[in-house]
Amino acid sequence: MSQSSSHGHHDHAGHAHGHHHGHHHHGEPQEAGPFPWRRMGWAALLVAFAVAAASLVQVRSGEATVITRFGNPARVLLQPGLGWRWPAPFEAVIPVDLRLRTTSSGLQDVGTRDGLRIIVQAYVAWQVQGDPDNVQRFMRAVQNEPDEAARQIRTFVGSALETTAASFDLANLVNTDASQVHIADFEAQLRQQIDQQLLTTYGVRVLQVGVERLTLPSVTLAATVDRMRAERETIATERTAIGKREAAQIRSAAERDARVMQADATVKAAEIEAQSRVEAAEIYGKAYAGSPQLYNLLRSLDTLGTVVGPGTKMILRTDAAPFRVLVDGPPAMDAKGGTQP
Repeated sequence: MSQSSSHGHHDHAGHAHGHHHGHHHHGEPQEAGPFPWRRMGWAALLVAFAVAAASLVQVRSGEATVITRFGNPARVLLQPGLGWRWPAPFEAVIPVDLRLRTTSSGLQDVGTRDGLRIIVQAYVAWQVQGDPDNVQRFMRAVQNEPDEAARQIRTFVGSALETTAASFDLANLVNTDASQVHIADFEAQLRQQIDQQLLTTYGVRVLQVGVERLTLPSVTLAATVDRMRAERETIATERTAIGKREAAQIRSAAERDARVMQADATVKAAEIEAQSRVEAAEIYGKAYAGSPQLYNLLRSLDTLGTVVGPGTKMILRTDAAPFRVLVDGPPAMDAKGGTQP
């Protein structure tokens, strides 16, 4: 009896426990049901956010961004800001530097048109042309390696220097006369040699080309000094010849002017002498008319002045004219101004 009651009690407890356990499992799915869907929603949102973040591309200023699809260029983004792409591994991003760069050719030994050697160093300022075709051309040519591009550009410039120098004489590059130096023409021709070639091969635009340094080897330097000396001597000879020619012209003109002046003076002197003779004849005539003896005396004195000089030695009679006046002296004058016999 007690055993049966105990057994019944045990069954009742087990039944109660089973009922409680069954009730617990029956209520739990109703409370936990919404949580998996919420978690899945958050997970989907996070995945979408990650995909969106992975699809955004930032294009920096001074760069172009190339979008490649399975390794092949698909499109090029040039405007700074945000762009989009398919997430990896479908599409990848490669930035291409569009900033200005400068490359030097290094010292190059080249020959001029007149067969002399010079050592010249040039520089090139360049940048990748900012359009899709040239950006992709740059990537294909040098695998987007600016240093490799600079190395190949240096080779191009070296070849162009050799070709350009062959079009100029040394005197057009090194000269004491600034008007004979054509460095600007040399630089323009050098740029023309490489400009189109670099654009079509590498997608690179040349902004400036210049000569950094130009020196002469010892042999060329000696030849240049000799040439300059010869030029100076030629210039000196030409200037001396010009000076002599101008001096001869001045001398000839002076002699011509002197002859003209002398001729004019001779004519004037002749005119004056003729006039003086006329006036003297008039004076002599008046003197003779007024006092014949005084006239004879004056004419005798004039004759003595003409005949007798400082070194003249003469032995003559003193009682004959015109020396008689030296012995007799001047005749006595009367009160009327005449001479007394």
